[in-house]
Amino acid sequence: MRGWRIAPVLGLLCLRLGAQSDPPGSGVSADQLDRRIEQLEQRIRELEAELAALKELAAAQRASEEAAAAVEEPPAAPMAEVIPTEGTTGADIGTREIRMPVSGYMDFHFNKAEAEAGVLDLHRFVLLFGHTFNRRIQFWSELELEHALVSSEEESGELELEQAYLDFLIQPWFNFRAGIVLTPVGLINERHEPPSFNGVERPFVDTFIIPTTWFGPGAGFHGDLGRGFLYKAYVMDTLDSSRFSAESGVRDGRQKAFQASLQNPAFTGRLEYHGLPGASFGASFWTGKTGFATPGINPRLKLIEFDGRISLRRFDFRGQFAQTHLSRTAELNTLLQRTTGVNPNVAERMRGFYAEAGYHILPVESRHDLVGFVRYENFDTQNKMAPGFVPLRQFDRDAFVIGLTYYPEPDVALKFDYGILRNQSAFVKAPNIFNVGIGWWF
Repeated sequence: MRGWRIAPVLGLLCLRLGAQSDPPGSGVSADQLDRRIEQLEQRIRELEAELAALKELAAAQRASEEAAAAVEEPPAAPMAEVIPTEGTTGADIGTREIRMPVSGYMDFHFNKAEAEAGVLDLHRFVLLFGHTFNRRIQFWSELELEHALVSSEEESGELELEQAYLDFLIQPWFNFRAGIVLTPVGLINERHEPPSFNGVERPFVDTFIIPTTWFGPGAGFHGDLGRGFLYKAYVMDTLDSSRFSAESGVRDGRQKAFQASLQNPAFTGRLEYHGLPGASFGASFWTGKTGFATPGINPRLKLIEFDGRISLRRFDFRGQFAQTHLSRTAELNTLLQRTTGVNPNVAERMRGFYAEAGYHILPVESRHDLVGFVRYENFDTQNKMAPGFVPLRQFDRDAFVIGLTYYPEPDVALKFDYGILRNQSAFVKAPNIFNVGIGWWF
C-alpha cells in the first residue's frame, strides 16, 4: 500500500520537471500541465477513499463472521466425565436452542466371591440427557437403572436420577449450578463411567469411605481459575447418621435426593490442578451435621480427601487418601441400640487409601490398548472408636487387586481382575473375589 501511494507522487514530480524543461513550441503550456496534475491528484484521492471504504467493509465482514462463530453450537457434553467442561464461557449470549444428543454408559459383570456361587448381572444401564437453551444456560442429567429390574421386592434393583441440574455460565472463573448434583469428592464420584478406571468394580475406598455414587440436591459455584486450577463449591443435603454402620461406614446414609432433609445443610468443595503435562491433583472436603433423624443428637461428619493421577510414558499411576471424623458417636450408638435393638458400632474415625500402577502393554502404534494393573487398598470403617466401644476387626480390611483392561475402542473396556482380600479378624475371613466385566459409553 505504501509503495502504491509513492509511485503516483514520483510520477507527478517527473511531470512537473518535464514541464519546466519543455522547449518552446512543444504545444503544452505550463498552466495546462498544472491542471492535468491537479486532476490526477484528485483522482488519487478518490481512489484512496474507495480503498479505505473497501477495507472498512472487509473488516465489518470479518467481525460479522467472528460474531456468527461465537454463537455456533457448543461441543457435545464430555460424557466421559458426565459433567460439562468448566469455563466454556466468555462469548455473547446466543439465541438459538441446541438439542443435545442422548448419551450413556453401561456395565455388565460376572462376580464370584470365594466359596459362593457366581453372579451375572447387568449392573448399570445409564442414559444421559442434555439441552442447551442458549450459550449461557445448559441442562444436564443422568438417569440410572441398576440390576436391570425395579420392583417392590428388596434387592431387586434401583432407578435413580443421579444428576439433573442447570448450569448458568457467567464467566470462565465464576458459574452457577443448581439441581441434583454429584458431590465433588474423590477421583471416581464425578468420573465413574466404566472405561475411566481399571477393575470391574469401583475401588473399595470409593465404596466404603467415599460413598460413590454420592449425589443430592444442591447449589453452588464452579469455574476455571486459570494456571491449571479448577474449583467447585456447593451447599447440599446432608447424610443420615441413623443409617451409618460398622461394615459400610456412611454409605447407607445417602439420602439420594428423595425428599431430602435440609434441616442441616452440608458444605462441600473440590480444588483440582492440571497445570503439569500428564498429571492432575485434587483435594476435596465435605462437612455437615447428620442428626436430623436422631432426636437430641446431631453428630457432625467431616471428610477430607486427596488424590492424584500421573501418566509417564507407558505407565499410569493414581492414588487416593480419604478420612472421615464423626462426633458424638458414643451417644449415637447408644441411641440406635436403644431404639433398634442393635448396636451399629459406628466409628469415630474411618480411613482409606489406595495406590495403583498400570502399564500399557501393546505398541504405541496399535489401534487397540491393553493395560495391566495392580492396586493396593486399605479401608477401615473401624479406625478409631469412641471410649468404651471396641472395633470390629473384620472391618479393618485391605486388598490387592490385579487385572487387565482391554480397549478395542477407547470407549469400550473389557475387564478382568482378581482381588485378594484380608482383614484383621482372627475369626472372620475375607473372601477373595474374581470379576469379569465389560463396560462402555457412547
